[in-house]
Amino acid sequence: MEGPTPVSALIHAATLVVSGVFLIIRCSIFFENSEFALVVVSIFGATTAFFAASVGLFQNDLKRVIAYSTCSQLGYMVFAAGLSNYSVSLFHLANHAVFKALLFLSAGSVIHGLSDEQDLRKMGGLIQVLPMTYTMIFIGSLALIGFPFLTGFYSKDCILELAIAKHSFIGNYCYFLGCSAAFCTAFYSGRLAFLTFVNPTNSFKSSIQHIHDSPILMALPLMILGLGAIFYGFLTRDLLIGLGSTPFFNSTNTLFFNFNLIDSEFLDAFSKNIPFFFTILGCFLSFLLIHCFGVDKKLVFLTKVSPSIKVIYIFLNKK
Repeated sequence: MEGPTPVSALIHAATLVVSGVFLIIRCSIFFENSEFALVVVSIFGATTAFFAASVGLFQNDLKRVIAYSTCSQLGYMVFAAGLSNYSVSLFHLANHAVFKALLFLSAGSVIHGLSDEQDLRKMGGLIQVLPMTYTMIFIGSLALIGFPFLTGFYSKDCILELAIAKHSFIGNYCYFLGCSAAFCTAFYSGRLAFLTFVNPTNSFKSSIQHIHDSPILMALPLMILGLGAIFYGFLTRDLLIGLGSTPFFNSTNTLFFNFNLIDSEFLDAFSKNIPFFFTILGCFLSFLLIHCFGVDKKLVFLTKVSPSIKVIYIFLNKK
């Protein structure tokens, strides 16, 4: 399913790909009466979150990296619903819509400026000529990885806290794969930023001789979404998932013995910060491997053609 970036922004953020998650949330009364169904939904959601994030690690198409991150975030929404926290799932769906639309439209701004070039390996050094677009992708990426106090942080960390607060095998399974997916997300978000904007340019002269930042008509929606990616999660958190808040009234149903939002609220500080450590580790590794070692073209080539690395690279790149 491919299309122009404004179309991708719409279908990934608000309409097509998240409709299945919305259906699960609306059918909560059926899932709540079947423990087996909840377990299946949780397992498939957590597995999808990790699988899609691992595939995104080595994609070379700018839009494809962002598309696989959508698939990974859908996994988070689904396993949150499988853990009987439908309001948190919908909260993450709404938060994801803001920063994913921002990322896709910013990617469109990069592709437009580079005369329709989408390959990450043929970019680089764009921070100097596309400063506004870089700022927007930077904000969107921070929100995506769940950096503290941006929009994605309030829902993503809440989902992982709910998983570990279940104190069951399924909860631990979701938590472990969710944290692993958070590590992968931080890595490929850093990789995208470094290869596109920070590393020395690898573009053809024909691509960059007419490069330009977005005009005001393209920049204005990015700025609005950028503000949303910073403030939306903070402003709506208490309304949607605050203790005692019932924004959906009878639209979702959770049986009392499946409700564990209070348990997750009062977890110890170390447990709450584990996903953040995974995120920082992913960012640091992408900085080390892509920005520091990635500048040496000979080293990159020799690494990619070595048998062990080549097998892993092809396995993940080809899904």
